[in-house]
Amino acid sequence: MVGVCIKYFHENYGGMLQAYATINMLESRGVNYELVQYQKKYSFYEKIKQLPRLFNGILLNDKKEALIKRLGKKNHPEFAANDAVRMSAFERFKETHFTKLSQVFVGYKKLCEGASEYSAVISGSDQLWSPAGLPTNYYNLMFVPDQVRKISIASSFGVKCIPWYQKSRTRAYLNRIDYISMREDRGRDIVKELTGKTVPVILDPVFYFNEDEWKKLIPEKKEFQEPYIFAYFLGNNDDHRNAVKNVAKKLGKKIVALRHLDQYVECDETFGDYAPYDVGPDNFLNILRGADYICTDSFHGSVFSIIHHKPFVVFNRYNENSKHSKNSRIDSLCNNLGLGGQRFSTSARLYEQLMTTINYQDVEKKLNILKQETNDYLDDALNGIE
Repeated sequence: MVGVCIKYFHENYGGMLQAYATINMLESRGVNYELVQYQKKYSFYEKIKQLPRLFNGILLNDKKEALIKRLGKKNHPEFAANDAVRMSAFERFKETHFTKLSQVFVGYKKLCEGASEYSAVISGSDQLWSPAGLPTNYYNLMFVPDQVRKISIASSFGVKCIPWYQKSRTRAYLNRIDYISMREDRGRDIVKELTGKTVPVILDPVFYFNEDEWKKLIPEKKEFQEPYIFAYFLGNNDDHRNAVKNVAKKLGKKIVALRHLDQYVECDETFGDYAPYDVGPDNFLNILRGADYICTDSFHGSVFSIIHHKPFVVFNRYNENSKHSKNSRIDSLCNNLGLGGQRFSTSARLYEQLMTTINYQDVEKKLNILKQETNDYLDDALNGIE
């Protein structure tokens, strides 16, 4: 039995779909797995040890976004009701697709004991190695005994650099993991800087399946009848939304938008001709499939646009000079697939960018090389596991 530590439960469209892709990849390879369920239970001493984590800049920024969303729901009851509808849609998807679950390990000691029963433990993808989560010692597999194989699949730090005061502990867990692969180039460089190891950059799990294979995993369904631009923004940037409004007028298209995703965004209140809330990951994928154009600041929004050969433009969610920037994964995606021209430049050029035909034939050639490298890594890491 293989234990799998991924964020299958987090209400994020890209994150949940990559978790779904991960378990389907394991099933296609005949790997007997279960999703590890861990419930934290800290002693007073352990709670004291967690205190420094509260001053981590990346965690504070994430908490700030969550606070803004909570305040938005408090001040706008209609949004609170709509968000509850969205959470129910996520819950339906989770209950349907994530059924192979471990017992609930309550407390870190029980988690460590349970890990000894696995032949291997897998973690990876999403930003599970973010400096904000280091003290939990969960996604970095520090709870897994030395004799149990530890595998990371397309892991991500989500940042450009590791804080100086975390480098020693980050090096320690990296040196314990038997097979390491990263999702972005900067992550590979960080591993090299800290450990001296050269590790591969492989594809995000959603790339394991092509357009036709995704149709088998999630059947295609038309969500809207009118031609539209799908605007999928996680960040809070009025200029990005205004740019989409302007180009939609020029193209004569409606806008389908998902509002207030990671935080409450004031300008979202009037953004989008259609703004559905009863949208699970399956509906999300079908909205993207049906769009004529896609404008997004999301990594997975970009990835699914590529898989489905869509005209798209990806916006920077974070300012390049921000200490909390997570743009590096989009940098790697566009650089490795020759899609630098799809990075948003100015509002004036958005129309031109959307009208420029993407050479998906060349993109597929690059993808096929990366898919082969990804499969080679997975063959090696999973070799001998029943």
